[in-house]
Amino acid sequence: MFVMETYKRLPVEFVKGRGVYLYDKEGKRYLDFISGIGVCSLGHAHPKLVEALCEQAQRLLHVSNLFENPWQEELAKHLVESFWTDGMVFFCNSGAEANEGAIKLARRYFYKQGEKRYRLITFLRGFHGRTFGSMSATGQEKVHKGFEPLLDGFDYAVFNDFESVKKALRKETAGIMLEVIQGEGGVNPADGEFLQKVQELCKKEGLLLIVDEVQTGVGRTGKFYAYEHYGLEPDIVTLAKGLGGGVPIGALLAKSEVAKAFDAGAHGSTFGGNPLACKAGLVVVEEVKKLLPHVQRVGEYFKERLSALKVGRVKGKGLMLGLELDKDCQELVLYALKEGLVINCTAQKVLRFLPPLVITEEHVDLAVGILKKVLS
Repeated sequence: MFVMETYKRLPVEFVKGRGVYLYDKEGKRYLDFISGIGVCSLGHAHPKLVEALCEQAQRLLHVSNLFENPWQEELAKHLVESFWTDGMVFFCNSGAEANEGAIKLARRYFYKQGEKRYRLITFLRGFHGRTFGSMSATGQEKVHKGFEPLLDGFDYAVFNDFESVKKALRKETAGIMLEVIQGEGGVNPADGEFLQKVQELCKKEGLLLIVDEVQTGVGRTGKFYAYEHYGLEPDIVTLAKGLGGGVPIGALLAKSEVAKAFDAGAHGSTFGGNPLACKAGLVVVEEVKKLLPHVQRVGEYFKERLSALKVGRVKGKGLMLGLELDKDCQELVLYALKEGLVINCTAQKVLRFLPPLVITEEHVDLAVGILKKVLS
């Protein structure tokens, strides 16, 4: 073995994907209800995405960010059009990089104003990545273990507990960073009233509201940005996962006033926003915007079918759903895999479902049928 053993891999080797299905090397077909952890938004080998990637690969794969890049401009325009106000975009390669950029931008914004505000309030059970800044922002001890001392500048509050947020506030606080649905933490939705109070606090204290949409964004919950469900007006939003449909790309979107703190040389990326990744992003964004009513409808149907199992607690929005059980669920993931269904266990007791956004009610019925068998 030549690959570092950083993953507990499941005993199957996928060699092909078509639509909402994966195929192993023996030719067995699996219904994919995790889509590469919310990455393959349009499923596998989507014809428009494949065609665009082949065409772009023959034209231009990469050019340094020292030069103009029309693909970046076009994709940024689409992302800003769905934002609540005027904004600007920085492209990178992953969710962790996008969150690192958000942390840097928050610090840089106040530095440019001559204010010594650099701390961020983040939340227990949240997840923002595994690079040093994003890991330090992550409120999970298991992620920190063995990498101490962490980067200074993060104060953890309790999710959906506004009093704990107020207690974490300091004179050096620059902003509040959160997921509106905690993904890795167990598919934990934020309470709408809690989010409104957080937003009011940010406006009152002059803090930046940073929404990590790495997992929830790009249509996953039935809105293009999940913060739209709650009427939020974030200063910074981070994206990745589903944005490239399987091609690595991340994005940092910020209000124009805030974005301007990143002047030339303040931040950068060698591969970020390369022509191939941006071309993939363009196809995904255009297709996902048309799929939003579909995601809402199928998501509601899926939620109803899960609730009808009368096992555990159903959580989440759209096609980002979780089924919280009263026991460890990792073994159930293996049972489902043997039955031809790909799902995920997170936070030990939550079965997580992040299927391609193109699934139908028929696919939901097939998945729930397998789940019923597995749970029994």
